[in-house]
Amino acid sequence: MPFEIVLAPEAVEDLKMLKANVRADVRTALETHLRHEPRKVSRSRIKRLRGLRKPQYRLRVDEVRIFYDVTETTVEVLAIVAKLEADSWLAQFAKPA
Repeated sequence: MPFEIVLAPEAVEDLKMLKANVRADVRTALETHLRHEPRKVSRSRIKRLRGLRKPQYRLRVDEVRIFYDVTETTVEVLAIVAKLEADSWLAQFAKPA
């Protein structure tokens, strides 16, 4: 059963700020990796974030990091940030477990 992918308003703004080619890569990655197996951790792409209630996962797409949560039927994309901004975003918005 495919998951529904929902972008938070902040993630929509993040997506609009990206260059067109990067935006296309991000959209492709969302469909490829999050539509069917958003919890499938891999060495290079998907990482389960430990010690956090929110976000639960991170998807790596080249120099972009996508932070998201997974429920029974939905993937909620919380933010789409550049690799260099990922740590500061987590420091500001992540919720510890």
